[in-house]
Amino acid sequence: MAKKPAGGKKRQTGKFGFSTACIHTGQEPDPSTGAIVVPIFATSTYVQEEVGKNKGYEYARVSNPTRTQLEINLAALESASSAHVFASGMAAVTAVTQCFLKQGDHLICGHNVYGGVPRYFNQVMANYGVEFSYVDTSDLDAVKKAMRRNTRIVWIETPTNPLMVLTDISEVSRIAHAGGAEVVVDNTFMSPYFQRPIEFGADMVMHSTTKFLNGHSDGLGGMIAATKPIHAEKLAFMQKTSGAILSPFECWLVLRGVKSLAVRMEKHDENGRAVADFLRNHPKVKQVLYPGFSDHPQHALAKRQMSGFGSMITFETGSFKNAKKMLAKVRVCSLAESLGGVETLISHPATMTHAALGEKGRKEIGLTDGMVRISVGIEDVEDLLADLDQALAAI
Repeated sequence: MAKKPAGGKKRQTGKFGFSTACIHTGQEPDPSTGAIVVPIFATSTYVQEEVGKNKGYEYARVSNPTRTQLEINLAALESASSAHVFASGMAAVTAVTQCFLKQGDHLICGHNVYGGVPRYFNQVMANYGVEFSYVDTSDLDAVKKAMRRNTRIVWIETPTNPLMVLTDISEVSRIAHAGGAEVVVDNTFMSPYFQRPIEFGADMVMHSTTKFLNGHSDGLGGMIAATKPIHAEKLAFMQKTSGAILSPFECWLVLRGVKSLAVRMEKHDENGRAVADFLRNHPKVKQVLYPGFSDHPQHALAKRQMSGFGSMITFETGSFKNAKKMLAKVRVCSLAESLGGVETLISHPATMTHAALGEKGRKEIGLTDGMVRISVGIEDVEDLLADLDQALAAI
């Protein structure tokens, strides 16, 4: 039985329910051929009827029909007024900072987000005079104290990668807006199926489309969903000028993946709950970080702003030695970076996704060398549990 979405509301995206929108919004049959799947427009340029007269497209870096349809679809799924796709999740992060920050501006960032984000902020954007503060955004007082006159963006990830800490999107949005700042939420872990930040007050939503939106581990991409005309204007201009756009083929892959997003996320969630329960009761596992547990300190918030708990879980093996032994033994689970694919991916954050933070940085946020992150796929859950059991036996 389908679970009730957050706030007791039916998932609705414009005139359609969520699942219908995944399949039909921006995915209408091709008018020239009747093809039910949006074609891959593999072209670099477009013939013009005469000087100054075209069919809405001039050059593929600026726009492409496959990309247009994907952006229409993703905007609807996130309750946004526009969406803009880029060559990777980090290209999307880059677009936001370059569009909406200038020298002397300040950004507040969650202190345990995906490691590539602070790496980019600290090692690239800081060189251009942008200032950054890192705080626990689950602590509303910390967010208030970090606000400055020059704060332009509050960047949050909820749940965080990999510690699964939640931030109250509504309250942080209220604090940011009162100070003249905008809120950007990385919604990659939840997908718009389980969480839609704009409905809770966020101004923009970021995704690595590589993950759950694509869902098949076969395409790299990023997306920003936005709420204001100025957002759309600046992000479209950045696509045109920087050129870090998503290719037509990659756009087609995401359109393909989104069609099954609703059913995939339900299965991810179902399997995630089973794996979390199994790990919690396993004698070799010291701790499990998962907001679906009723005793998780933010379980009530999770139920309020999410309609499911997803499939991202982090667990403590006790030491780097234990984690390494366990990860060497998995067979159904695949040891790899990334997440959100139909296959179960398992990783070691300290040496993979968060290596750039350094030992001190990881210690400051509570990320240990014994932690393992798992993105639970949609395989038969009995096979996943058996695989994890035999791998944990190596500890």
